[in-house]
Amino acid sequence: MTGTTLDDYTDRYARRVRGMTASEIRALFAVANRPEVVSLAGGAPYIAALPLDAVGEMLGRLGTDHGVTTLQYGIGQGTLELRERICEVMALSGIDAACGASPDDVVVTVGGQQALDLVARLFLDPGDVVLAEGPTYVGALGVFQAAQAQVVHVPMDSDGLVPEALEAAIAEQARAGRRIKFLYTIPTYQNPTGVTLTEQRREQVLDICERAGLLVVEDDPYGQLGFEGDAPAPLRARRRDGVFYLGTFSKTFAPGLRVGWILAPHAVRDKLVIASEAQILCPSGYAQAAVSTYLGTMPWREQLKVYQEIYRERRDALLTAMADLMPDGTTWTRPGGGLFVWATLPDGLDSKAMMPRAIAARVAYVPGTGFYADGTGNGAMRLNFSFPPPDRIREGVRRLASVMEQDIAMRRVFGTVGHPGSRRGQAGSDTPGPDLA
Repeated sequence: MTGTTLDDYTDRYARRVRGMTASEIRALFAVANRPEVVSLAGGAPYIAALPLDAVGEMLGRLGTDHGVTTLQYGIGQGTLELRERICEVMALSGIDAACGASPDDVVVTVGGQQALDLVARLFLDPGDVVLAEGPTYVGALGVFQAAQAQVVHVPMDSDGLVPEALEAAIAEQARAGRRIKFLYTIPTYQNPTGVTLTEQRREQVLDICERAGLLVVEDDPYGQLGFEGDAPAPLRARRRDGVFYLGTFSKTFAPGLRVGWILAPHAVRDKLVIASEAQILCPSGYAQAAVSTYLGTMPWREQLKVYQEIYRERRDALLTAMADLMPDGTTWTRPGGGLFVWATLPDGLDSKAMMPRAIAARVAYVPGTGFYADGTGNGAMRLNFSFPPPDRIREGVRRLASVMEQDIAMRRVFGTVGHPGSRRGQAGSDTPGPDLA
């Protein structure tokens, strides 16, 4: 019998489309955004904390007073004014002129997601290997899979990526005759675990990659959202050659504007611009002007402190609720910044199989399977604390804990609940979970 499909174009797609799958996070949005659901799923910043009256006036003036330029085409690399402002932002984290940061080597992108896609377009051929933390950012997995690359996960523990595991992964791929193009890493307040790579390990990881001739793609959306002291300096602040630094204003200003950037080695900059022009011609002049004006006229450094205080309170609310309400056997990370906590479930529970019951109980999270290229991670989930207020966070945890207790009770009666697949779900497969409660 010949199979049928609802898609009449199946036989016409390019080969690279076959690996494309829907993001588990995006698939949740329609349900999680309902007002009756407590969403611990997304990674949305708390935009209401911005001075919205002042921001609204600023945006209006960009159209009425400067529309002739802000609504016009621009250059592919992005405006010089914004690239200079981006260098000011990076300098807060230690990436300054002393370590070779220059507006000339900044390429403005449509959010951090386009930055990832440009790097993939430039460096990945079908069959190439990308090393990435396990678990890692779901949006990066989609980009690498669309490029027909193979993602090999490197285990983490409470101190971040394990250097010995990185060396072992490099050696294993070499023995198999596979070509590794780069290490993709979120070393600071990692998504999804919230874990931060320690000072000592940052140097070790860079040394390992340098010896192996690997590029490093450092994704840093959360580095300025710490609330327990300063984060270690980014990798790009330590090494100039072979490190691509990706940033975004989506977590510190406005995700709706879709403005990010790449700080690239000088030799690669022109190719990034050419690739970007092929995709989008040029980034939005209006969005760039909005970010430039915000950085130039508003107290954005103080606004970072506002976010830090709000997120610290909400992080604490989530951790307290989990300590009070979660079933025995549940463990979780204790992030010092960022937006996420990574929870590992009691043995036998499956976060993906449990999801429909959680939605029925009006609470949402992201199953851990979305953060692994091989679909493992069913024993874990990502919880977001940036958007709901503290009382809603606690209510969400109460609902979630109730669902988990019901599944535990079902398991006692009927055996394993849901898919009995891999328990890989902590921040690594054979390593202790990070900062476990």
